[in-house]
Amino acid sequence: MHVGMSVIFQNPGERLPDQQVYQQDLALALQAEGLGFDSVWSVEHHFTSYTMCPDVLQFLTYMAGATQSIQLGSMVCVLPWHDPLRVIEQISMLDNLSDGRLILGLGRGTGKVEFDGFRTEMASARLRFKESTEMVLNAMENGYAEYHGEVIDQPRVDIRPRPVKSMRGRAYAAAVSPDSARIMAEMGVGILIVPQKPWKAVRQELQDYREVYRDANGEEPPPPMVAGWTFVDENADRAEEKAREFIGGYWDTIIDHYEFDKPHLKDTPGYEHHGQMYDRLKAPGGLEVMTDFFVDLQLWGTPEQVYDKIVNLQEQTFMDGYMGVFSFAGMEHEEADRNMKLFAREVMPELQALAPVHERLGLPA
Repeated sequence: MHVGMSVIFQNPGERLPDQQVYQQDLALALQAEGLGFDSVWSVEHHFTSYTMCPDVLQFLTYMAGATQSIQLGSMVCVLPWHDPLRVIEQISMLDNLSDGRLILGLGRGTGKVEFDGFRTEMASARLRFKESTEMVLNAMENGYAEYHGEVIDQPRVDIRPRPVKSMRGRAYAAAVSPDSARIMAEMGVGILIVPQKPWKAVRQELQDYREVYRDANGEEPPPPMVAGWTFVDENADRAEEKAREFIGGYWDTIIDHYEFDKPHLKDTPGYEHHGQMYDRLKAPGGLEVMTDFFVDLQLWGTPEQVYDKIVNLQEQTFMDGYMGVFSFAGMEHEEADRNMKLFAREVMPELQALAPVHERLGLPA
């Protein structure tokens, strides 16, 4: 199994100077290669303390220069907020600088504060994401960008430096809604899963995605990759106590940043699925129920428990890549460092020793 780690530069309540948050999370990221992680990732968000990485490709370029061989993952680059031509150039430049180490994660965004800041209508995000994704992936195959769609009209221009190699097999999209998963399958893009809904629903959506992918591409899709908020401790009781403190605290920041406690997404085209969160939160005891649900979806426990949970996750989703987030919700740096190193020492080697998912579970390759 591929095992990565992600830093998110979160500063809830602005308890620390932003620069200190950066120094602490960079200290974690710069250890990843030496600890044996296969990849290092970050996210893209803007304007709030939820996560403070407004340019994930810039961060990964820094990491490319600070490392030798570890892969570099975007979780995700949010295309509707950008001119896709500039994103293509950034991707190609990063891939040239890193000798093709990029794992490209793409998404369409959900935060109203971010769409407002970029003066972009959320109602157009799905179409803009679809067209941008097609333009980006085609450009990385062809070496030139050209697109004529409903919202994007790009005359042909060459991409320099020219792309190093195909993005096929290393391009993923964070798909939450069934419609988004279908779009990604038709374009030959893999799925990046962030646990946030019942696994029964995820399994059904992945089954639908695989069927569309096979029909559209004539081959099996790449195994999904899963990111999870992770807390490991030798003591099971402490692991649960701290997981509920920190992962529950992270859930609070999700509600705040995405404004899930407000009804705007219910009436926003393309975001009706997200809008259901408002109804769940406003139901009696909804916040407590949703917090417990989110915490229990994530990966926490003793090293043995976390290993078992990730293996079970593979059996449910057929994923073959796990990226752990080890610092979040104001966790002390010493705790985050201990958390990551315990995972790297006790859990990661066992996961990396697993046979590829198709062999282990007897799936078609």
